[in-house]
Amino acid sequence: LFRVEQYADMALCYTRLGEGGSDLLFQEYDLYEIVRKAIRKYAGQFIRKKIRLVYKGTEEKVVTDEKWLSFIIEQLLSNAVKYTQEGGTVTISVDDKKKLSVTDTGIGISPEDLPRIFEKGYTGYNGRLDKKSTGIGLYLCRAAADKLGHRMEAQSEPGKGSRFTVDLESYPFQAE
Repeated sequence: LFRVEQYADMALCYTRLGEGGSDLLFQEYDLYEIVRKAIRKYAGQFIRKKIRLVYKGTEEKVVTDEKWLSFIIEQLLSNAVKYTQEGGTVTISVDDKKKLSVTDTGIGISPEDLPRIFEKGYTGYNGRLDKKSTGIGLYLCRAAADKLGHRMEAQSEPGKGSRFTVDLESYPFQAE
């Protein structure tokens, strides 16, 4: 049921992002609360796979849309759980420049796939091996981040894990 709900949410997000309309509501939010809610949603998945979660919290405030930033964080956690083996670790951190990172000790992404992971429908070598990859999650994350004015990047090494970073610095927007 959890996966069905997750895929239904992704389908709705895909529709909302593609309509050209905007349901964005920019306000200043406590980043700790947004991350905490996402962690709570995926807590059962971490427990089931015996994956250690490290998050020390943050006092940063960010100007964003809470719903869309939550979607991005949840998708990054979903991928981290999906591609991290039992006993691995997922670390969420926020630096003083408002860069939120989700780092895992998972299977990693091959160097030839890395430049294309944000493309619509692209699954890459590991995604095809897993056969659970749709190639839409990271595409939606990038599209949502672009709408929010947040930059997103990925670093990875096969066999060692991946790090996805979302730059939450408020460049073009002000709170409503």
